[in-house]
Amino acid sequence: MTPVQYRRAESASDAIRLAGTAGHRLLGGGTNLVDLMRKGVERPDTLVDVTGLPGAIEEAADGSIVIGAGARNSAIAAHPLIRARYPMLSRAILAGASAQIRNMATAGGNLLQRTRCVYFADAAGSRCNKRAPGSGCDAIGGFTRYHAILGTSPACIATHPSDMAVALAALDARVHVAGAEGARVLPLTDFHRLPGDRPDIETQLAPGEVIVAIELPPSCLAPRSDYRKVRDRASYAFALVSVAAGLVIENGRIAEARIALGGVAHKPWRAWRAEAALQGEAPGEAAFMAAAEAELAAADPQPGNMFKVTLATRTLAATLSALCEDQA
Repeated sequence: MTPVQYRRAESASDAIRLAGTAGHRLLGGGTNLVDLMRKGVERPDTLVDVTGLPGAIEEAADGSIVIGAGARNSAIAAHPLIRARYPMLSRAILAGASAQIRNMATAGGNLLQRTRCVYFADAAGSRCNKRAPGSGCDAIGGFTRYHAILGTSPACIATHPSDMAVALAALDARVHVAGAEGARVLPLTDFHRLPGDRPDIETQLAPGEVIVAIELPPSCLAPRSDYRKVRDRASYAFALVSVAAGLVIENGRIAEARIALGGVAHKPWRAWRAEAALQGEAPGEAAFMAAAEAELAAADPQPGNMFKVTLATRTLAATLSALCEDQA
C-alpha cells in the first residue's frame, strides 16, 4: 500500500497554490491518473481534488462558448449549444470511452490525459523517455500499431489519446489557464508540445498553472463539421486515425477548411498543409486526396504503423467527401 494524502481545492486560487507544491497532482475524474497510479507510473504524494471548480457551459457576449474546466465530458456532448453549433465536438466526445467514463471525465483533465503507449505504462519493464528522460524509447523498433507517424522524434513516438482535443484543435479553441503569475490564454494548437528531446514535458503549462476554461470562438464553419474515428473495434478503443473537419463552400469553391487529425501524433495534429491545399479548390475526390497526401507527405512511420499513412489519407478524403454530400 502506497500512502497518498488527499486535499480538496475550494477555489481556483486554492488549486493554483496546491498545484505548485512538489508531489501534488490535480484530481478531476481520475479516469487516467488513477490508472497510472495503479501501474506505478504516477506516484504523487498528495491528490488535490478539483472537482468542485466551475464546470458551467455558457455563451459569452461575443457569441463564443466558454466551458469550465470542471465540466463533465457527457455534459459537454449533450449541451444544446454544443450540439447545434459544434457538432464535431459532441461527436468526438461520444466517440471516446464509455458512458461511465464520460460521466466522470472533465474537460480540463481530458486535455491533460497522458499517452496510452504500452511502453510508457510498463514502469517495471520498459524504457521510456516520458517517464525517465534520457532512458530511451522501447517503442521505437517495438510494437507500434498505435504510435505516431507525424511530428515524432528519436526520443518518443507516442500519440495523444484524446478525441475531444482533436475536435478542439480544428475549432481553434483557446485554453484559459491561471497561475501564481496571473492568467493567460493559449491556442489549443499550441497547448500541447511535440516530443523533441523532452517528451516528458507534454504541455505549455508552467509549474503551478491550472486550466480554468476552454473557449470555443464563433464559427460559420463549425455547424457543418464532423468527426470520424477509425479504431480496431467499434467501441471503447483509442483511435488508429481520427479526423475532425469542417468546410465552407461558396460559389462552387472551398472558401474555408478546418482539419485536425488524431491517433497520428504526440499532440492533436492540425492539418495546416491540407487546409492550405484546399483553399479555393473545387470540392471533389481529386482535391481531397491531394490535400490529404500533402499533409501526410511528412509522415515518418515505423514498420508496424506504415498502414496509418494510407489510412489517414483515405479517412481524411472520405470525411471531406461526406461533408460535401451533406451540403449538397
